[in-house]
Amino acid sequence: MSKAPIKVCITGAAGQIGYAILPMIASGQMFGADQPVILSLLDIPACVGNLTGVMMELEDGYYPLLKAVAAYDDPLLAFADCDACVALGAFPRKAGMERKDLLEKNAGIFRVQGEAMNKVAKKSIKVLVVGNPANTNALLLKTFAPDIPAQNFTALTRLDLNRAKAQIAKKAGVAIEDVKNIAIWGNHSATQYPEVNNGYVVKGGEKVPVRTAVADDAYLNGEFITCVQQRGAAIIKARGGSSVFSAARAAVCHMHDWFCGTAEGEHVSMGVYSDGSYGIQAGLVYSFPVTCKAGEWTIVQGLAVDDFSREKLTLTEKELIEERDTAMELIGAK
Repeated sequence: MSKAPIKVCITGAAGQIGYAILPMIASGQMFGADQPVILSLLDIPACVGNLTGVMMELEDGYYPLLKAVAAYDDPLLAFADCDACVALGAFPRKAGMERKDLLEKNAGIFRVQGEAMNKVAKKSIKVLVVGNPANTNALLLKTFAPDIPAQNFTALTRLDLNRAKAQIAKKAGVAIEDVKNIAIWGNHSATQYPEVNNGYVVKGGEKVPVRTAVADDAYLNGEFITCVQQRGAAIIKARGGSSVFSAARAAVCHMHDWFCGTAEGEHVSMGVYSDGSYGIQAGLVYSFPVTCKAGEWTIVQGLAVDDFSREKLTLTEKELIEERDTAMELIGAK
């Protein structure tokens, strides 16, 4: 018996990441090789013509799992009965723009989308926010959709995790899939903390702690962290544009693990609604190491946090508190 289709809304679908992610979803990479999907594409009115061409390509691409696709400029139509949402659309930061101005622009976007989602989407909808500032945008969306559980709103830090794994794989001389249980803590920003203390690599069939495999604490406590924190900026400098298909791939990995589950004994990183774990203020959307099972995420408990790590966790928490307070002030919620 075939599965019922998952209906997923992609906001900002006409953008470059949207163009990269749609064939990944249609081919089964996000929800599984036997899971039919319905795509609901949302963007501003000026972009709907572009989405018409994208839909033509999806029709021509031979995707047996794709059961229907439609494009909208009205979120009330786009979110109707959706099971999932990947929120790519957000106001981009421009030269000279203060963080408060950026948050104000995005508050307007996520108010409209959150209120529509609250009215017409399934209350079980699972939401991934990619558009930056992703953590605080996810918190805004949750605020404007109060009837949907807070744990159903997440932010993308999987791209940072994938970047961190790639750097460790190169340094340790292993394949990227053999880097396990490193983590991204905090905000998807330059304050994020890529942490390796609880991670390991598989080398010669054995589990080797990352610090042992790399054997360079100065690198792991310095250059490695900075490299991951600044990777997005480095890509912009190198190619004249921000990350596209790597961001799309990370969003696919995030949603796949959320819906289909993480491997036994392994964890990934997601920006999730804090419950106070590890002393992080409850109510922030903060990246933690998590496991996923049966469509639910759980923060991994009991991981060692040394003094160096605590300082990093607190620094990125402070930034998120400031963003949260500014955003709530802008919308009159605090």
